[in-house]
Amino acid sequence: MITLAQGTILNNKQMCELFLCSPQGGMRKSNKTNTLVLITNHLDSVYNDVWEDDILHYTGMGQLGNQSLEFAQNKTLANIENNGVQVHYFEVLKEHEYTYIGEMLKAGEPYIAQQLDVSNQWRQVYIFPLRLKQGGLPVEMINHHESDKLSALKRLSDKRLVAKIQQQTLEFKQANKITVKTPRYRRSMELVEYVKRQAQGYCDLCEQPAPFANKDQQPYLECHHVIWLSQNGADSLDNIVALCPNCHRKMHIVQDENDIKKLTAIARNRQHLLDTNF
Repeated sequence: MITLAQGTILNNKQMCELFLCSPQGGMRKSNKTNTLVLITNHLDSVYNDVWEDDILHYTGMGQLGNQSLEFAQNKTLANIENNGVQVHYFEVLKEHEYTYIGEMLKAGEPYIAQQLDVSNQWRQVYIFPLRLKQGGLPVEMINHHESDKLSALKRLSDKRLVAKIQQQTLEFKQANKITVKTPRYRRSMELVEYVKRQAQGYCDLCEQPAPFANKDQQPYLECHHVIWLSQNGADSLDNIVALCPNCHRKMHIVQDENDIKKLTAIARNRQHLLDTNF
Protein backbone atom coordinates (compact mmCIF):
# COMPACT_ATOMS: atom_id res chain seq x y z
CA MET A 1 0.00 0.00 0.00
CA ILE A 2 1.38 3.41 -1.01
CA THR A 3 1.16 6.27 1.49
CA LEU A 4 2.15 9.91 1.01
CA ALA A 5 1.88 12.97 3.24
CA GLN A 6 -0.77 15.45 2.08
CA GLY A 7 0.92 18.35 0.30
CA THR A 8 3.93 16.30 -0.89
CA ILE A 9 5.27 17.62 -4.20
CA LEU A 10 6.66 15.18 -6.76
CA ASN A 11 7.92 15.61 -10.29
CA ASN A 12 6.65 13.35 -13.04
CA LYS A 13 9.58 10.94 -12.81
CA GLN A 14 9.23 10.52 -9.05
CA MET A 15 5.51 9.90 -9.35
CA CYS A 16 6.01 7.26 -12.04
CA GLU A 17 8.70 5.51 -10.00
CA LEU A 18 6.53 5.48 -6.88
CA PHE A 19 3.30 4.27 -8.48
CA LEU A 20 4.88 2.40 -11.42
CA CYS A 21 2.46 4.14 -13.74
CA SER A 22 2.54 5.77 -17.18
CA PRO A 23 4.29 9.16 -17.49
CA GLN A 24 1.37 10.64 -19.42
CA GLY A 25 -2.34 11.28 -19.01
CA GLY A 26 -4.65 12.45 -16.26
CA MET A 27 -5.77 8.94 -15.25
CA ARG A 28 -2.82 6.56 -14.82
CA LYS A 29 -3.56 2.94 -13.91
CA SER A 30 -0.82 0.68 -12.58
CA ASN A 31 -1.48 -3.05 -12.42
CA LYS A 32 1.81 -3.57 -10.56
CA THR A 33 0.78 -1.42 -7.59
CA ASN A 34 -3.00 -1.74 -8.11
CA THR A 35 -3.36 2.03 -8.04
CA LEU A 36 -5.05 4.68 -10.15
CA VAL A 37 -3.37 8.09 -10.15
CA LEU A 38 -5.71 10.99 -10.95
CA ILE A 39 -4.33 14.38 -11.96
CA THR A 40 -5.95 17.77 -12.39
CA ASN A 41 -3.67 20.11 -14.36
CA HIS A 42 -4.74 23.70 -13.73
CA LEU A 43 -2.13 25.02 -16.18
CA ASP A 44 -3.28 23.21 -19.29
CA SER A 45 -6.31 20.94 -19.36
CA VAL A 46 -9.52 20.54 -21.33
CA TYR A 47 -11.27 19.16 -18.24
CA ASN A 48 -13.12 21.13 -15.57
CA ASP A 49 -12.64 19.42 -12.21
CA VAL A 50 -14.16 21.22 -9.20
CA TRP A 51 -14.48 20.80 -5.44
CA GLU A 52 -17.94 21.25 -3.93
CA ASP A 53 -18.84 20.57 -0.28
CA ASP A 54 -15.63 18.56 0.17
CA ILE A 55 -16.54 16.45 -2.86
CA LEU A 56 -14.25 16.44 -5.88
CA HIS A 57 -16.21 16.27 -9.13
CA TYR A 58 -13.62 14.69 -11.39
CA THR A 59 -14.05 14.53 -15.16
CA GLY A 60 -13.56 11.15 -16.85
CA MET A 61 -11.13 10.10 -19.57
CA GLY A 62 -11.56 11.16 -23.21
CA GLN A 63 -10.68 14.56 -24.67
CA LEU A 64 -12.65 14.46 -27.93
CA GLY A 65 -16.35 13.75 -28.36
CA ASN A 66 -18.70 12.04 -25.93
CA GLN A 67 -17.15 9.97 -23.16
CA SER A 68 -18.04 6.36 -22.38
CA LEU A 69 -18.39 4.87 -18.91
CA GLU A 70 -17.00 1.60 -20.30
CA PHE A 71 -13.84 3.21 -21.67
CA ALA A 72 -10.45 2.41 -20.07
CA GLN A 73 -9.99 4.05 -16.66
CA ASN A 74 -13.54 5.44 -16.58
CA LYS A 75 -14.65 1.87 -15.99
CA THR A 76 -11.93 1.39 -13.36
CA LEU A 77 -12.90 4.53 -11.45
CA ALA A 78 -16.61 3.72 -11.60
CA ASN A 79 -15.98 0.40 -9.81
CA ILE A 80 -13.32 1.22 -7.20
CA GLU A 81 -15.55 0.07 -4.35
CA ASN A 82 -15.42 -3.46 -5.84
CA ASN A 83 -12.12 -3.77 -7.71
CA GLY A 84 -9.79 -2.88 -4.80
CA VAL A 85 -7.91 -0.21 -6.76
CA GLN A 86 -6.36 2.49 -4.56
CA VAL A 87 -6.99 5.99 -5.97
CA HIS A 88 -4.48 8.80 -5.40
CA TYR A 89 -5.14 12.40 -6.44
CA PHE A 90 -2.67 15.13 -7.49
CA GLU A 91 -3.10 18.70 -8.70
CA VAL A 92 -0.67 20.62 -10.92
CA LEU A 93 -0.44 24.31 -10.03
CA LYS A 94 3.17 24.90 -11.08
CA GLU A 95 5.08 23.56 -14.06
CA HIS A 96 6.46 20.05 -13.43
CA GLU A 97 5.11 19.95 -9.84
CA TYR A 98 2.47 17.41 -8.80
CA THR A 99 0.99 18.27 -5.38
CA TYR A 100 -0.45 15.29 -3.53
CA ILE A 101 -3.98 15.93 -2.26
CA GLY A 102 -4.71 12.49 -0.86
CA GLU A 103 -6.26 9.07 -1.30
CA MET A 104 -9.77 9.25 -2.71
CA LEU A 105 -12.90 7.18 -2.17
CA LYS A 106 -16.11 7.02 -4.17
CA ALA A 107 -18.66 9.57 -2.93
CA GLY A 108 -21.49 8.82 -5.35
CA GLU A 109 -22.33 7.35 -8.72
CA PRO A 110 -20.90 8.97 -11.87
CA TYR A 111 -23.25 11.37 -13.61
CA ILE A 112 -23.45 13.02 -17.02
CA ALA A 113 -22.52 16.67 -17.62
CA GLN A 114 -21.70 18.93 -20.56
CA GLN A 115 -18.17 20.26 -21.12
CA LEU A 116 -16.14 21.56 -24.04
CA ASP A 117 -13.82 19.05 -25.69
CA VAL A 118 -10.35 19.65 -27.10
CA SER A 119 -11.87 20.97 -30.36
CA ASN A 120 -14.01 23.46 -28.37
CA GLN A 121 -17.23 21.56 -29.04
CA TRP A 122 -19.80 20.77 -26.37
CA ARG A 123 -19.93 17.10 -25.53
CA GLN A 124 -21.18 14.62 -22.92
CA VAL A 125 -18.75 13.74 -20.14
CA TYR A 126 -18.93 11.58 -17.03
CA ILE A 127 -18.27 13.22 -13.68
CA PHE A 128 -17.04 11.09 -10.77
CA PRO A 129 -17.87 12.34 -7.24
CA LEU A 130 -14.92 11.52 -4.97
CA ARG A 131 -14.03 12.32 -1.37
CA LEU A 132 -10.81 12.27 0.60
CA LYS A 133 -10.33 9.15 2.67
CA GLN A 134 -8.92 11.17 5.57
CA GLY A 135 -11.72 13.76 5.53
CA GLY A 136 -11.77 17.42 4.50
CA LEU A 137 -8.82 19.50 3.38
CA PRO A 138 -7.01 21.42 6.14
CA VAL A 139 -7.58 25.19 6.04
CA GLU A 140 -3.86 25.84 5.52
CA MET A 141 -3.80 23.61 2.46
CA ILE A 142 -6.86 25.29 0.94
CA ASN A 143 -5.34 28.75 1.38
CA HIS A 144 -2.03 27.63 -0.17
CA HIS A 145 -3.89 25.87 -3.00
CA GLU A 146 -5.93 28.98 -3.88
CA SER A 147 -2.85 31.19 -3.84
CA ASP A 148 -0.96 28.84 -6.17
CA LYS A 149 -3.96 28.50 -8.46
CA LEU A 150 -4.25 32.28 -8.84
CA SER A 151 -0.58 32.41 -9.76
CA ALA A 152 -1.12 29.69 -12.36
CA LEU A 153 -4.11 31.52 -13.86
CA LYS A 154 -2.07 34.67 -14.41
CA ARG A 155 -0.09 32.76 -17.06
CA LEU A 156 -3.21 31.99 -19.13
CA SER A 157 -4.15 34.07 -22.17
CA ASP A 158 -7.42 36.02 -22.07
CA LYS A 159 -8.92 33.56 -24.56
CA ARG A 160 -8.04 30.52 -22.47
CA LEU A 161 -9.21 32.20 -19.26
CA VAL A 162 -12.56 33.09 -20.82
CA ALA A 163 -12.95 29.52 -22.11
CA LYS A 164 -12.52 28.19 -18.55
CA ILE A 165 -15.08 30.70 -17.24
CA GLN A 166 -17.61 29.75 -19.91
CA GLN A 167 -17.12 26.09 -19.03
CA GLN A 168 -17.88 26.87 -15.42
CA THR A 169 -21.21 28.55 -16.14
CA LEU A 170 -22.90 25.15 -16.04
CA GLU A 171 -21.36 24.36 -12.65
CA PHE A 172 -21.01 27.69 -10.83
CA LYS A 173 -24.55 29.08 -10.99
CA GLN A 174 -24.45 29.38 -7.21
CA ALA A 175 -21.41 29.62 -4.94
CA ASN A 176 -19.85 26.29 -4.07
CA LYS A 177 -19.11 25.66 -0.40
CA ILE A 178 -16.34 23.51 0.96
CA THR A 179 -16.56 22.32 4.53
CA VAL A 180 -13.41 22.61 6.60
CA LYS A 181 -13.40 23.37 10.33
CA THR A 182 -16.09 25.97 9.64
CA PRO A 183 -18.11 26.40 6.40
CA ARG A 184 -16.57 28.68 3.78
CA TYR A 185 -17.46 29.50 0.21
CA ARG A 186 -15.55 28.08 -2.72
CA ARG A 187 -15.04 30.75 -5.39
CA SER A 188 -14.00 30.57 -9.02
CA MET A 189 -10.37 31.64 -9.21
CA GLU A 190 -10.78 32.13 -12.97
CA LEU A 191 -13.44 34.80 -12.36
CA VAL A 192 -11.24 36.54 -9.79
CA GLU A 193 -8.37 36.76 -12.27
CA TYR A 194 -10.62 37.87 -15.16
CA VAL A 195 -12.35 40.65 -13.18
CA LYS A 196 -9.02 42.03 -11.97
CA ARG A 197 -7.72 42.08 -15.53
CA GLN A 198 -10.80 43.98 -16.69
CA ALA A 199 -10.41 46.55 -13.90
CA GLN A 200 -6.92 47.34 -15.24
CA GLY A 201 -5.57 48.38 -11.86
CA TYR A 202 -8.40 50.77 -10.93
CA CYS A 203 -11.03 50.38 -8.22
CA ASP A 204 -14.49 49.93 -9.72
CA LEU A 205 -16.07 52.10 -7.01
CA CYS A 206 -13.80 55.08 -6.31
CA GLU A 207 -12.15 54.77 -9.75
CA GLN A 208 -8.71 55.44 -8.23
CA PRO A 209 -5.56 53.38 -8.92
CA ALA A 210 -4.91 50.44 -6.62
CA PRO A 211 -3.21 51.81 -3.46
CA PHE A 212 -0.19 49.52 -3.74
CA ALA A 213 1.28 46.59 -5.67
CA ASN A 214 1.40 43.03 -4.35
CA LYS A 215 4.57 40.94 -4.08
CA ASP A 216 4.26 40.10 -7.80
CA GLN A 217 4.19 43.84 -8.59
CA GLN A 218 0.55 43.66 -9.68
CA PRO A 219 -1.99 46.35 -8.64
CA TYR A 220 -3.63 45.13 -5.44
CA LEU A 221 -7.41 44.91 -5.75
CA GLU A 222 -9.92 42.64 -4.00
CA CYS A 223 -12.88 40.97 -5.65
CA HIS A 224 -16.28 41.66 -4.12
CA HIS A 225 -19.66 40.02 -4.74
CA VAL A 226 -22.23 42.80 -5.11
CA ILE A 227 -24.87 40.47 -3.72
CA TRP A 228 -22.97 38.60 -1.01
CA LEU A 229 -22.53 34.86 -1.26
CA SER A 230 -24.04 34.54 2.21
CA GLN A 231 -27.16 36.22 0.77
CA ASN A 232 -27.33 33.65 -2.05
CA GLY A 233 -25.51 35.85 -4.53
CA ALA A 234 -24.05 34.07 -7.55
CA ASP A 235 -20.35 33.51 -8.09
CA SER A 236 -20.69 34.85 -11.63
CA LEU A 237 -19.22 37.66 -13.70
CA ASP A 238 -22.36 39.80 -13.48
CA ASN A 239 -22.06 39.85 -9.67
CA ILE A 240 -18.32 40.46 -9.14
CA VAL A 241 -16.30 43.69 -9.11
CA ALA A 242 -12.72 44.67 -8.23
CA LEU A 243 -12.30 47.10 -5.32
CA CYS A 244 -9.49 48.74 -3.43
CA PRO A 245 -9.28 47.54 0.20
CA ASN A 246 -10.89 50.75 1.49
CA CYS A 247 -13.93 50.51 -0.82
CA HIS A 248 -14.23 46.79 -0.18
CA ARG A 249 -14.51 47.44 3.55
CA LYS A 250 -16.98 50.25 2.86
CA MET A 251 -19.25 47.89 0.91
CA HIS A 252 -19.33 45.47 3.83
CA ILE A 253 -20.04 48.17 6.41
CA VAL A 254 -22.11 50.86 4.68
CA GLN A 255 -23.83 49.05 1.78
CA ASP A 256 -24.90 52.35 0.17
CA GLU A 257 -27.67 51.85 -2.41
CA ASN A 258 -26.02 54.14 -4.96
CA ASP A 259 -22.75 52.21 -4.67
CA ILE A 260 -24.61 48.94 -5.18
CA LYS A 261 -26.34 50.29 -8.29
CA LYS A 262 -23.03 51.52 -9.73
CA LEU A 263 -21.22 48.24 -9.11
CA THR A 264 -24.15 46.18 -10.41
CA ALA A 265 -24.08 48.14 -13.68
CA ILE A 266 -20.31 47.62 -14.04
CA ALA A 267 -20.53 43.89 -13.40
CA ARG A 268 -23.45 43.41 -15.77
CA ASN A 269 -21.70 45.41 -18.47
CA ARG A 270 -18.65 43.13 -18.23
CA GLN A 271 -20.91 40.13 -18.60
CA HIS A 272 -22.56 41.72 -21.65
CA LEU A 273 -19.19 42.48 -23.25
CA LEU A 274 -18.03 38.92 -22.64
CA ASP A 275 -21.21 37.49 -24.17
CA THR A 276 -20.84 39.81 -27.15
CA ASN A 277 -17.14 39.36 -27.89
CA PHE A 278 -16.54 35.65 -27.18
